[in-house]
Amino acid sequence: MAGPAFRAAAVRVRVPASSANLGPGFDSLGLALGLYDDVVVRVADSGLGIDIAGEGADTLPRDENHLLVRSMRTAFDLLGGQPRGLEVVCANRIPHGRGLGSSSAAICAGIVAARAVTIGGEARLDDAALLELATEIEGHPDNVAACLLGGFTLAWTEGGSARAIRMEPARSIVPVVFVPSKPVLTETARGLLPRTVPHVDAAANAGRAALLVEALTRRPELLLPATEDRLHQEYRSPAMPESVALVNRLRADGIPAVISGAGPTVLALADNDAADKVAQLAGDGWAANRLALDSAGASVLPLAAQSG
Repeated sequence: MAGPAFRAAAVRVRVPASSANLGPGFDSLGLALGLYDDVVVRVADSGLGIDIAGEGADTLPRDENHLLVRSMRTAFDLLGGQPRGLEVVCANRIPHGRGLGSSSAAICAGIVAARAVTIGGEARLDDAALLELATEIEGHPDNVAACLLGGFTLAWTEGGSARAIRMEPARSIVPVVFVPSKPVLTETARGLLPRTVPHVDAAANAGRAALLVEALTRRPELLLPATEDRLHQEYRSPAMPESVALVNRLRADGIPAVISGAGPTVLALADNDAADKVAQLAGDGWAANRLALDSAGASVLPLAAQSG
């Protein structure tokens, strides 16, 4: 079987940040946020060239160890073969190590770009296969599902394969993220979780996660009780005490707030009238940003589109 042919023109991929767990939906629920990384990829005659601007410009590798490149290579193998060379330009806006899905964004950007530069790529690697591949690389499907599909996602594994459905979040919901200056490694945060939890806590989370689907899509007034968690946030407090304290303070004021992913970013789900006021509540040491909800997910865009 002959290897794939590649497009001569460059392709541009945009991927959103994502917030996983959303309180009780541990490793299953995700929300795509209007904060984006862009990557432009062109198949070259030889070699590998990587240019990085923005987040990670001073720390990310510029060789085959870059997560985006590793993800592209894995996708190219599934697509039938590697190109002779690659030129990659990254414009990164998603903070790294903050629980906003930066690694999932890199993975999704890589595999979507690989498919886009491969002629006939969508026939060889369909959307379900993209989700499966991204989950295999990342290790769990919650962030990659939101990044690929946009909106509000519910992801699970079935028979060893990743599955996800996309739902439309209520338009009145405005995400506000509070990003601290220091990161927390996902491995550190996961390492604090107990192997077992009390049955009563598991039962409580199951009910709240079910309620959260209704609250995020149709009944935003239920978001405060729907985002209550007993499975992971307090256990992670030693790694991010300021974040957990902020979550508790916001919730005491009636604001639905959770740890975003593995933290330490805090996500508040406000409405349009209150979002600006909520963004002022964290105080010093936090970069507060009011964001939009992303509905498109990972997208191949015209090269001339504004980066925004």
